[in-house]
Amino acid sequence: MATAVFLEHHEGELLKPSLGVLSKTAELGGDVAGVVLGSGVRELAAGAGAYGAAKVYVADKPELERPMPQPRVDALAKLVREKAIDTVLFAASVLSADVAAGLSARLGAGLNWDLTDLVQQDGSLVGKRPALGDSVYVDVGWSAEPRLALIRAGTFEPKESGGDAEVEEFDLEFEDFSLLATMLEQAHAESEGPSIEEADVIVAGGRGLGSPDNFKLVEELAQALGGAVAATRAVVDAGWYPYATQVGQTGKTVSPKLYVACGISGAIQHKVGMQSAGTIVAINKDPNAPIFEFCDLGVVGDLHEIVPKLTELVRSRKS
Repeated sequence: MATAVFLEHHEGELLKPSLGVLSKTAELGGDVAGVVLGSGVRELAAGAGAYGAAKVYVADKPELERPMPQPRVDALAKLVREKAIDTVLFAASVLSADVAAGLSARLGAGLNWDLTDLVQQDGSLVGKRPALGDSVYVDVGWSAEPRLALIRAGTFEPKESGGDAEVEEFDLEFEDFSLLATMLEQAHAESEGPSIEEADVIVAGGRGLGSPDNFKLVEELAQALGGAVAATRAVVDAGWYPYATQVGQTGKTVSPKLYVACGISGAIQHKVGMQSAGTIVAINKDPNAPIFEFCDLGVVGDLHEIVPKLTELVRSRKS
């Protein structure tokens, strides 16, 4: 199996979800290569060797500086055709979803999406995909090559296995239509601390907080722990907190070392986004809340009293 993993990057760093997919792919065996597309990215590409890439293909062109999908489709289509790549994997993001869909149309290739695992069964690659509201998992495959797949972001943790990658630059010509769109402005949400995708510690708030003003309790605990703040869909839909922080089926999948859930009932839609956390701590006044069925440590009580005391304790231990 000759596999290429699309390695997304931002501000001079390869993104954690992409490296997680690369690490998982390396465990499956075969020829595994990373693909880095951008401008001024050659030095960045070499770092992929530590996560299992034997080779990294690099297209370093000014046309790839902006995160536009069609020029990247041109680059990947050329690689697949010239290097006989039979599988292309992506960690799901807004950009990678656009690129994967465009590449599927360009090559006439099958695309499976929202996968939460990849395995080898009887010599064939099989994807695991949640269905029926994430209550069951189904096996999915491909009827022909090349195989394309979008992996749910945060599913696989990057694992440093050592090693160096051979960096191979390749040139390409862009299709006329690929350069017709122009990005006028690229805006970023203002935030403090790590993003929820990158954070080792996440403190999340739900409707049990009672009001948007009470999110300051979550923010203060997250700051004391050096972590990030997350929210449930109900909170985001109510306008209490930004969508970028939503964890769950229609939000982001995260896998921190510690996940502290404050006032979160633990509905299946939220569970699927955080169940792979190393340790889950739940604080809820309802002893029958579903989250107590799968958390590692459950605290039954009023979060408005417990969370400030926990924050104070953390700060005192650190000082």
